[in-house]
Amino acid sequence: MIAFHGKGVTQMIAQPQRLIRAFAWPEAAPQWFMGPLLTTVLALAACGSSPSVPDAGRAADPGERAAAAAIDQVGEPYRYGGSAPGGFDCSGLVQYAYGIAGLRVPRTTGQLWSAARPVARDELRPGDLLFFSIEGKMSHVGMYVGNERFVHAPQSGRRVSVASLEAPFYRTAFLRGGRIY
Repeated sequence: MIAFHGKGVTQMIAQPQRLIRAFAWPEAAPQWFMGPLLTTVLALAACGSSPSVPDAGRAADPGERAAAAAIDQVGEPYRYGGSAPGGFDCSGLVQYAYGIAGLRVPRTTGQLWSAARPVARDELRPGDLLFFSIEGKMSHVGMYVGNERFVHAPQSGRRVSVASLEAPFYRTAFLRGGRIY
């Protein structure tokens, strides 16, 4: 089983607001709610049998390292053209995460689409790219992290977050997966 190590867990424990944003909890949640919620979430996570994404420095392959690096950016703001902490767009997050994993990858969503080998949805692994059609054209990329979930920089006014491939919007918009390594 793969487990969280290091920076990602430390950030989640030290920054409960960041953890809650990652799972789409309202930012205005009352403080009395935060402690019990965080305790419950961490306890349930510790008991789960499903694999998690490892720390970027300890992961076995480039995809796992990239997925861990992308998850470490949850809570960072969306910024068009951004590819570094402080602001990411969707393809900038992918490029940054793979850079941390030691691989150079293309910068734009279109270039990533062309460079990635297609992967069937039932064969996705952490670090695989997910391509989505927004308003009728392929224009969004996220990174698979396991268990039908992915990390992405969604759009202006939002933050890097984890979303579900089973959410109606993403289930409909999903085009294909791709492996870049």
